[in-house]
Amino acid sequence: MRNILIIDDEEKLRGLLARIVKSEGFVVLEAADLKSGFKKLEQNEIDVVLCDVKLPDGNGVEFLEKIKASFPLTEVILLTAYGKISDGVQAMKNGAFDYIVKGDDNDKIIPLLYKAIEKVTLQQKIKQLEKRISKKYSFDAIIGKSKGLEQVIELSKKVANTDSTVLLTGETGTGKEVFAQAIHENSNRAGKSFVALNCSTFSKELLESELFGHKQGSFTGAIKDKKGFIEEANGGTLFLDEIGEMPIDLQAKLLRVLETSEYIPVGDSTPKKSNFRLIAATNRNLKTESDEKRFRQDLYFRLNIFEITIPPLRERIKDIEPLTHYFVSQFAEKMNRQTLQIDSDFLQKLEVYQWPGNIRELKNVIERSVILCSSTVLSTDLLPYEMQQENSKNVKSLSAFSMQSVEKLHIQKLLNYTKGNKAEAARLLEIGIATLYRKLEEYNIQ
Repeated sequence: MRNILIIDDEEKLRGLLARIVKSEGFVVLEAADLKSGFKKLEQNEIDVVLCDVKLPDGNGVEFLEKIKASFPLTEVILLTAYGKISDGVQAMKNGAFDYIVKGDDNDKIIPLLYKAIEKVTLQQKIKQLEKRISKKYSFDAIIGKSKGLEQVIELSKKVANTDSTVLLTGETGTGKEVFAQAIHENSNRAGKSFVALNCSTFSKELLESELFGHKQGSFTGAIKDKKGFIEEANGGTLFLDEIGEMPIDLQAKLLRVLETSEYIPVGDSTPKKSNFRLIAATNRNLKTESDEKRFRQDLYFRLNIFEITIPPLRERIKDIEPLTHYFVSQFAEKMNRQTLQIDSDFLQKLEVYQWPGNIRELKNVIERSVILCSSTVLSTDLLPYEMQQENSKNVKSLSAFSMQSVEKLHIQKLLNYTKGNKAEAARLLEIGIATLYRKLEEYNIQ
């Protein structure tokens, strides 16, 4: 059922129009002036407004602006007894769905209503999809409770509201694209394009075409003009994953785009402009790569405005349990399985494993385990053989003579010395703060 509001001061005409619209199965609300019409808009979810232009308390063309400002998804069809080209032009500029003349265009009203409803339905679906995407990629949707992850989220939130270039570093599978999406969805570019390109999956020639686009006939197989990812990202965000794999000569072209916002498609000679925000990601150490001339130093400095390092899963032991529960629930639902329990030994095996493939590997292991599970409990025999054989020595009590015991005692002494200041303790230990947090978790130091 769709709600239609008719605003007209001529009672007989309004009543006749209301009966016609009701006969099509719509719910009809009526108002005799703009003030009462706007009140009905505030009190009800109106899909389409049929509004007269000349009303006792104002002009429908001007009122249209107020409606669109407060209820952007509501469509408005303006009705007038005297068609004026200037009014019609202004009405369309103000966002009217259409502008018709009473009497002359009466047979158009019902078809127009159905077309307006189609547009409203589509807009509502798009809005719902945008909300789901925004929720899916919000920072609140990132699963985990470790200190290292909390620090990364805090840094990402701070940079999200800016337009600065972001460099996400960390091992493969740590979730760099998830953070890139979250930064985009929490920026002033949310709702615009988020375009992701993995630089390691294309040859140099194809990567150049994908990035910058090309003109028809510029190379064999270029049968028509093609937009590049830079053009597609205009107004939004371009995410370049594995940017460390980009060939040196393409790096120079990318640097020019970042400095001038201009680029030239392959086979073209006319520069184009694109206003996008760049988020890049790599599992390489770009400083080392640039020092050894495998990555342009000027591009590295341009990318490294705000670097965020995502810690590997083995340094985020506290995140393994919530991630496991999330993936188990996800795959059980996907496979139409009943709720699955997780055996404590199963979870312990996951927590002592080193996870070279990080979260991506954990997800694959959980999917495999759910597929193999023939009961209601995930047990260790469902895990890959190498994980079943994983030695649990990492979680046994420490010997007073072991190096681990000495390290634990030293960390405790330093924390006492710095009065609990972990950043200062990490500096004195000459280790990263993420490494310190991992050791605090490993040794259960509060």
